[in-house]
Amino acid sequence: MSKASGNASAVSSAQTSIYEWEGKDRQGKPARGEVRAAGENQVQAHLRRQGLVPIKIKKQRLGSGKAIKAKDIALFTRQLATMMQAGVPLLQSFDIVGRGHANPNVARLLNNIRTDVETGSSLSAAFRKHPHQFDNLYCNLVEAGEQAGILDKLLERMATYMEKTEAIKSKIKSALMYPISVVLVALVVVAVIMIFVVPAFKEVFASFGADLPGPTLMVIAMSEFFVAYWWLMLGTLGGGLYAFIQAWKRNEQVQKLMDRLVLKIPVFGALIEKSCIARWTRTLSTMFAAGVPLVESLNSVGGASGNSVFSDATTKIQQEVSSGTSLTGAMTQANVFPSMVLQMCAIGEESGSLDHMLGKAADFFEAEVDDMVGGLSSLMEPIIIVFLGGLIGGIVVAMYLPIFKMGQVV
Repeated sequence: MSKASGNASAVSSAQTSIYEWEGKDRQGKPARGEVRAAGENQVQAHLRRQGLVPIKIKKQRLGSGKAIKAKDIALFTRQLATMMQAGVPLLQSFDIVGRGHANPNVARLLNNIRTDVETGSSLSAAFRKHPHQFDNLYCNLVEAGEQAGILDKLLERMATYMEKTEAIKSKIKSALMYPISVVLVALVVVAVIMIFVVPAFKEVFASFGADLPGPTLMVIAMSEFFVAYWWLMLGTLGGGLYAFIQAWKRNEQVQKLMDRLVLKIPVFGALIEKSCIARWTRTLSTMFAAGVPLVESLNSVGGASGNSVFSDATTKIQQEVSSGTSLTGAMTQANVFPSMVLQMCAIGEESGSLDHMLGKAADFFEAEVDDMVGGLSSLMEPIIIVFLGGLIGGIVVAMYLPIFKMGQVV
């Protein structure tokens, strides 16, 4: 089997598509592969120039396959680093990883990058054509590795960094998902009770001919509102939530406001803050250890923290470091880092092992996140039980109060 690739530099990636082809080589043996081109005619011309006779050409559907996630990029980086350390050539490594991946979109992405590298582009330049999958941090590290001749080592370091970052994100999501899902289930249960159960009780109480207790009247009034305006409540809740999410995504001021508020949430705010510090220190440690200058490294650090409070602080730190202030002094003036991080940073600057000390700080805060997630899981269970018991139990008791009173009268 042989494989051909299109000249990616001839047309921009925005105007080209990926085509799968099958045909025969000069010896008449079956051949197939993929090529990036602007149309089928260009594919045919390209294959004929290589002495291949095309039999079947099919355009790949760009929408097929799952979305490319950060976990996919982390896995690809780990595999690429491992194969390069084993002496496998770069282009062959892309072929192996692309063929073995279950997600067609990842295989297509790797084929595009391989094509760019094969036509003379540097690996970092090929990565920069796909900013949604490879951010500045990733591309800067790859570029530093290419220039220093240690690409395999920096890819391994990048893979470790991405794996640790994804692990922290996963733990934060798991800690937040449990209470959110329980609250949503509680809202659904309350809605069902208000719309279907309480009206049935109301019909029974109408035959009593007696005054109902205050709590029962309040629950019935709420039920009547639910039944009459459930569509309005659902539309308001859904529309408001959608508008809020869109504003959070698109409006910079809303993003900054929410990032500040998130850090002030009891318990969860401390968890998110520790995770931001862990990512900040891990990113700077990785960049500095790769030989990227400190001021240039700070360009990628702020965005990697995942919170605009730390991103804005990083911008100020970078400006002060550029003007000659020490990193520890600039971080102290930013007033967002705990004393332990500042002390370890100061020791790292004095001893010339800043990357090592920042890495140790990242290890510490990652362990803190692990401990907090484990503690939150144990803490949230009794709180949620009390919440659900009070909510559902209060409604049930309110509806049975008239029955209890009738029993006392009899």
